[in-house]
Amino acid sequence: MKEQFFTYIQDLQNTITSTLEAIDGKAKFQEDNWKRAEGGGGKTRVIENGAVFEKGGVNISKVFGELPESLRKQFGVESGDFFACGLSLVLHPKNPFVPTVHANWRYFEMYDAKGNIVTQWFGGGQDLTPYYVFEEDAVHFHTVCKTACDKHHLEFYPTFKKTCDDYFWNAHRNEARGIGGLFFDYLKETDAFTIQDRFNFVTEVGNSFLESYVPIVEKRKNIEYSKKHKDWQEVRRGRYVEFNLVHDRGTLFGLKTNGRIESILMSLPPIVQWKYNHQPEENSEEAKLLEVLKKPKNWI
Repeated sequence: MKEQFFTYIQDLQNTITSTLEAIDGKAKFQEDNWKRAEGGGGKTRVIENGAVFEKGGVNISKVFGELPESLRKQFGVESGDFFACGLSLVLHPKNPFVPTVHANWRYFEMYDAKGNIVTQWFGGGQDLTPYYVFEEDAVHFHTVCKTACDKHHLEFYPTFKKTCDDYFWNAHRNEARGIGGLFFDYLKETDAFTIQDRFNFVTEVGNSFLESYVPIVEKRKNIEYSKKHKDWQEVRRGRYVEFNLVHDRGTLFGLKTNGRIESILMSLPPIVQWKYNHQPEENSEEAKLLEVLKKPKNWI
């Protein structure tokens, strides 16, 4: 399974980066291959200063070896080895009317002293963080997510949509990071689903990513904007940074497993503002976003 999934994310990385380069039309992804001293490595691809994407990364990694102490405590084991691989992406567009997007799909195995698999699971999802709310964009994104889920189980979309709303919640701000999408973790083999079923579902979601995001980019990338719009985008990017550094499990996992810091922090936007007690004008488009982020919404 680990080889099957790693082959999949290698192919998906190629598909996504080539598609995004074509959309941008100016910048190209720069590739950086790295190795982890304890075992494994990855392939980081970053795009910067493009016509459409101000900064973005589409990274794959495969790490393995002895479980770090922090994870031994988390899993309640004294020793053991692990394997983890995944694809993680974040895209920060130049135009404030194009939303930021995040997605990742990952697989994990843990072994006993004899090398037997004692547990294995999939995780991942995709979520949208707009700076200005276009309801049709939110509906489109969630519809693609639901369509992918419904092919595998009708309870997947409502379950993983709620998990996403709960997870991407900036508790210290009491607001959502964005308008959600899908989030799932610890998808193990059960009586109802084999590990191959889980693979089929996660890859279905991964394959739907471009369909969920690219039409929104194409629709919004040429809208004219002012410094006021750009300032708002950069203030809201600050909230994105806060979530990733305070709450995000993936960031914390990378740091605790001695991951590559440049790849882990690739998700951070290039230019951010933290204005003291910044409040948008009443009844403005900026204020409309804050209203939407106060409580998760069922878009479809």
